[in-house]
Amino acid sequence: MVWVPLSPTSSDRRAPLRAPSTTTMSLEWLMDWSWSLDGLRDFIATGIQSFRGCDATALVAVACLLVLFVWYCYHVGREQPRAYATVNALMQSAEANGVQNGFVYCQSPECVRCSHHDGLNQKLYHNLQEYAKRYSWSGMGRIHKGIREQGRYLNSRPSIQKPEVFFLPDLPTTPYFSRDAQKHDVELLERNFQTILCEFETLYKAFSNCSLPQGWKMNSTPSGEWFTFYLVNQGMCVPRNCRRCPRTYRLLGSLRTCIGNNVFGNACISVLSPGTVIAEHYGPTNIRIRCHLGLKTPSNCELVVGGEPQCWAEGRCLLFDDSFLHTAFHEGAPEEGPRVVFMVDLWHPNVAAAERQALDFIFAPGR
Repeated sequence: MVWVPLSPTSSDRRAPLRAPSTTTMSLEWLMDWSWSLDGLRDFIATGIQSFRGCDATALVAVACLLVLFVWYCYHVGREQPRAYATVNALMQSAEANGVQNGFVYCQSPECVRCSHHDGLNQKLYHNLQEYAKRYSWSGMGRIHKGIREQGRYLNSRPSIQKPEVFFLPDLPTTPYFSRDAQKHDVELLERNFQTILCEFETLYKAFSNCSLPQGWKMNSTPSGEWFTFYLVNQGMCVPRNCRRCPRTYRLLGSLRTCIGNNVFGNACISVLSPGTVIAEHYGPTNIRIRCHLGLKTPSNCELVVGGEPQCWAEGRCLLFDDSFLHTAFHEGAPEEGPRVVFMVDLWHPNVAAAERQALDFIFAPGR
């Protein structure tokens, strides 16, 4: 049997097999695209309708809250101390009369109380930030508050406690402190009373001459004479004076709460001649307690702090807060001799250890 291929019919020739035309694909794609546009249009219309259905007042409130939140974040990030008056501005009225708290205005660039400090609060804030970068912000809340608000604390706050340079808030307030406030240091000073007295007597022999002996400083007072011999003056050791009182100077290193490398720290022998009155004045800060160890205490000598009088006693320490208004006077007879105390600045017992470290950094001499 032989197979013979059949020839295509006429109908097969009229309808040959072929691929879909380009025109057909374009029409289908346009149809699909139109459906997509319709869906997008419906989505946008639904969103607009939802927006119109919302309460306009609520939308405005939400927008305002967002703006306030952004502004608050920006403000906190750029926080700077308030531009309160500087120490110099606070005391302009006294300077106009040439007197500052009873003392002639000294204009010394080394004096933390008397020198001009334009922009002091900005400087202190910068020092605090520098300390926090090196160490920590932990425990710095009161110091930060004190620097930020110092214009109010120093100038406009109604109080009998008015330090001239720096006020640390939230410290207990009292003109005098008990001996237990810094018991270790008080007892150490009193045990060494004779040592300090002997070194003073050696120094005081130089007063037989008419001129002011080397190392002594005469202070301005309304009446009489007031002399000081500094071992530490505003946080700076006075080497020549320390060499003349070596045992007293070594004793300072044994005190636990002595303010050392800080402009608010001092240690000196203070001598009031008979007939001397120290005018009422405020100290520069409340972070310290001023300790007076009585070396020679004639009758009719008094210290008045916050309106409360106290008398010195030989070999005994008297602790007080000199950020209160205070004065001292010697009304004894000339033959009784001078009133003499060894004065040293100790930390306020309620200033924490972390705060002491930060304040030493912020108020370091020369910073």
